[in-house]
Formats: sequence, structure tokens, C-alpha cells
Amino acid sequence: MQYDVIVIGSGPGGYVAAIRCAQLGLKTAIVEKYNTLGGTCLNVGCIPSKALLDSSEHYHNAAHAFKTHGINLDNLGIDFGQMIKRKQQVVDANTSGISYLMKKNKIDTHFGVGSFKDKNTIIVKKSDGTVTEITSKNVIIATGSKPSALPFLPIDKKRIITSTEALSLSEVPKHLVLIGGGVIGLELGSVYARLGAKVSVIEYMDSIIPTMDKSLGRELQKVLTKLGMEFYLGHKVTGAVVNGDEVTVSCDTPKGEKLELKGDYCLVAVGRIAYTDGLGLENIGITVEERGRKITVNDHLETSVKGVYAIGDVIKGAMLAHKAEDEGTLVAEIIAGQKPHIDYNLIPGVVYTWPEVAAVGQTEEQLKAAGVKYKTGSFPFKASGRARASGDLDGFVKVLADAATDEILGVHMIGPRAADMIAEAVVAMEYRASAEDISRMSHAHPTYTEAMREACLAATENRAIHI
Repeated sequence: MQYDVIVIGSGPGGYVAAIRCAQLGLKTAIVEKYNTLGGTCLNVGCIPSKALLDSSEHYHNAAHAFKTHGINLDNLGIDFGQMIKRKQQVVDANTSGISYLMKKNKIDTHFGVGSFKDKNTIIVKKSDGTVTEITSKNVIIATGSKPSALPFLPIDKKRIITSTEALSLSEVPKHLVLIGGGVIGLELGSVYARLGAKVSVIEYMDSIIPTMDKSLGRELQKVLTKLGMEFYLGHKVTGAVVNGDEVTVSCDTPKGEKLELKGDYCLVAVGRIAYTDGLGLENIGITVEERGRKITVNDHLETSVKGVYAIGDVIKGAMLAHKAEDEGTLVAEIIAGQKPHIDYNLIPGVVYTWPEVAAVGQTEEQLKAAGVKYKTGSFPFKASGRARASGDLDGFVKVLADAATDEILGVHMIGPRAADMIAEAVVAMEYRASAEDISRMSHAHPTYTEAMREACLAATENRAIHI
């Protein structure tokens, strides 16, 4: 079977690349090692975690907020099995949707482990042991990533678990010890904290979500502390021992003292690592970085082997589904002879806690390190009429603008629907808008997005109206 393009991996990067290739008239095949399409994101990542986040948010609001709205409930309870069942139904609907899109776009799907025989030949080994060979002029590697582990802390997938197992537990933990204060850990930690679990977060750095603007980490920690989560920042995990239904996690405090935390589950969420196992990269002369197992690519996302490209989590940059999608589109268009581009500075990052956290562009710390003169404008949601009406008063929007030109350099927000609101900032920065440009645009009232306008007003000669 001869193709113009073979895509290995069917996550957001892979399936989007395949669809765009097909749209451009290229005969396309996709290879997926698992029985369902969609990769980590749809099966054990973005989609199932959001399903549980929504379910747990509904319960938490019913337990703690409904009464203030004049809604009284009796015998409120949790059917955790139904939550997990609904999560799986959401996953199944999404993965079925990807299968439909493959058929609609006439993309051949090959289920099995794909590996390179040579740069134009992919061997697909199916689960029943049979082998198929397919050939192509171009190959796109989109095999994604898997949870990282600590070398001294074996994961048994029962009591010491990764994010994958945390999405399918049979019970709500009594005490979840969470190693890692990044996006994945905090999202899942907040799910179980809302459902009544005690959640203890151990983070090696001195702040949570350490790659984002420091002000966001400080505000999110305040909010999650009110939810009942406790934080041990600057602590170094040294080990974990399982004894029956109990896990004891050991760590060193910032002062060098020993600390032990005991829980019934330990979630290890210390990042993800590129998944390149079994690809046979050595057969075509591609080597991966020793740390992180990343594949090196050029500006066109082409590897050292002509006609072989790599996208998403297996290459440098943030491990984000939408980054992989953009890269999949870019490679497809390059193969078709077009000249697309990606501005990596303008790929937003989101944390789906509640309130949500979202950011795009440069942080204050990055601007200071680069010696860029900037001004800042901030607006708290407690001053927003819409937020007051919904009771979502935590958080703020912060806009960073060039001190001389007023061009927006970064937008950082924590608040209700921040994940959706950040799109306005991305559009503004794509067109190199100034803070004043946004401040002069009409924003519907009452909406959460008025906070973006007010923050821009605050950055423009401190002109905010409602503070």
C-alpha cells in the first residue's frame, strides 16, 4: 500500500495532520497502536479529565453554593461509579467522532504498532501478531508522550499511580498525596478535593504551576487552599512505601528535615516524557535526546531524515494538544508546498481548575530577565458585575504591555472561564494590538471578558473604570 503521507499516532497532532493532508489531496494513512483513536488526549488525558472536573464541580457547587442561590437539596451524595461511567461515555463519543472523521476524509486507519523498516516503509504489527508493510513518500511521527516517573519510586498502578489510573479509580481517596504541583496534578487533585478527599501537594519548586507567571501560582494556591488542599513547597520527595492500603511518602523539607505523609493513594504527576519506544528510529539514523527522549527537528519540523517529520510532544516545546494540532497542520501544508508558520510565543497555556488559569505571551519574570521595559494593568474579578452575579470572585486579569509602544506582550488570568477568555488575548497579540486598542473595543455587559478590557484600561495610563 503506497501513500503520500503516513502519520504514526492518532492524538490531536496526528489526526489533525492526517485530516489536513487529506484535505490537500494527499493519499493518507494513520497508524495507531491502541484499539481506539485519539491518543492520550481523548482517551486518558484532556477529555476524560475535563469530564471529571465538570462532574466534581457540579457536586461541589451543589454542596457549597446552591443554598446561596436559594436552592435546597436533601440527601446529597456521590455516585462515583456513575461519574466514572459518564467519563467513559464522553471518551467513547469523542473517539468515535475521530473514527468518523477518518472515514469522511478517506484516510486509511491501520491499528498496530508502527515502526520504521526504512525511511519510506512502515511495519505495522497488529495485536494478533500479524504484520503489514505500508510505504509512503512522507512520514509524520506523532506518538505523543507518557507520564514521567521518579527512578526511586516504582509505580504499581494500584496505590502509587499516574494520571492514567487517577482517571479510573474505584473510589474517592480519603487522603491523596500528590507529587507535583503542575497542571496535571492540580487538575486531578482538585477533582478529588471537591469530592471530599484530603489532598496534600508536594512540589519541589517554591511555587505551584512554576512555568507560568508567579502571580498566577500565588493566587491559585490561595484558592485551592480554601478548597482544603494543603501544599508543601520546596520539598524533595525521597521515596514512597506501600503497606496494604496505605502509602507513606517521604520527603526532605527546605530546612533539610525529614517529613512523612501517609495516604491511601499517591499520585505521581511530575510531567511527561516523549514516547518514542518501538519506533525503530535507529533503523533510519534518528537519535533522540538522552533526557526527555525528544526528536530534533528543523524549522519545518523535519527530522535529520528528509521526508520524515515529527510533531507534538515528541519534539521541543510545551506538551499541549493545541500546539500539536497547529504543528500537524503546518507539516501537512509544508508537504503540500505551502508556506505556513507558527508563532510559538502565542500558544496559550491553560489550567482547568476552578477558577481556571490561562496565559499567553511573556511573563513578568521573562520580561525582567530580558530587560524589556513594560507596564502592567490588572483587574480583579471581585470588581466584575458578571462575576459578582455568579459568585466567582476569585482571580484577576493581568495585561503586560510595552512601556514605549503599548503593544501587548503577555496576558495572564485566573478566573471564571479564563480558558475561553484567553482567545481574545491571542487574537489581539497575533495582530500586535496595543492595550489601548483593546480598551477601546466594545465588550458586552455584563460579561467576564469586561475584565480583559478593564485590565487594558489599567495598563493605559491607569484608566480602569470599575476599580
